[in-house]
Amino acid sequence: MSPSPANDRALLKVRPGAEVSCQTDIGCHRENNEDSFGYWEPEDDQQFLRKGRLAVVADGMGGYEGGQEASRLAVESIVSSYRDSNGADPQVALAAAIQSAHELIRQYGLEHPQLRGMGTTCTTIAIVQDSLYYVHVGDTRLYLVRDGQITQVTRDHSYVGRLVEAGMITREDAEKHPQRNILTAALGTSTDLIMESPGRPEPLQSGDVLVICSDGLWGQVRDPEILEALAGKSAEEAGHTLIQLARERGGPDNITVEILRLS
Repeated sequence: MSPSPANDRALLKVRPGAEVSCQTDIGCHRENNEDSFGYWEPEDDQQFLRKGRLAVVADGMGGYEGGQEASRLAVESIVSSYRDSNGADPQVALAAAIQSAHELIRQYGLEHPQLRGMGTTCTTIAIVQDSLYYVHVGDTRLYLVRDGQITQVTRDHSYVGRLVEAGMITREDAEKHPQRNILTAALGTSTDLIMESPGRPEPLQSGDVLVICSDGLWGQVRDPEILEALAGKSAEEAGHTLIQLARERGGPDNITVEILRLS
């Protein structure tokens, strides 16, 4: 399965064991959608046991065309690299896929001077049997919902994120900070790549829900509201509810959300 284009709510082929929804919206003020998403799982049973389910969200930057191209390249490259990987460790494969996407975007920017400054955030996960693997760059977010609680798994690679980690401001202050959109890491924007890649997988349980979203969603919708939207709804319904809520609050940015509910 090829990665889903950024503006298409594709009908996904999903094996039993998970409910998956991928949705994106241009928002209320943008002329184009610089977000991209992808979902992939192998058709071969043995490959599925080894590689599981792959999901990725990327939020591009760098102008009208640059942001679109950067996020598209990231998603396509990550899906292709992970699909073709031969190693046994999904975490290593994800990290290599992110690194490859970073180098591809940098090279593309060098070859197209009009796209100078192009880059993208990216959060990608692999669910392999009962374990969660992930790699993260930028301020797209991964949440884990379990037993009525929501936890932000990734940390924001941003100036304001550093202030929160240092205890200088609260998360509530960060949501209104005028410099909250200044990133400290992104794919394609500098020679070295800073990525969050945990040393061990996170054990998953039946009933867990994983949410990957761009800042166009979490910037307008609070964590408890994400939790509330998921309660008693299908993944598709919950995604629609969250996008509508972000739009009702102004929708200043593109809005993308992937939801994976494990059964």
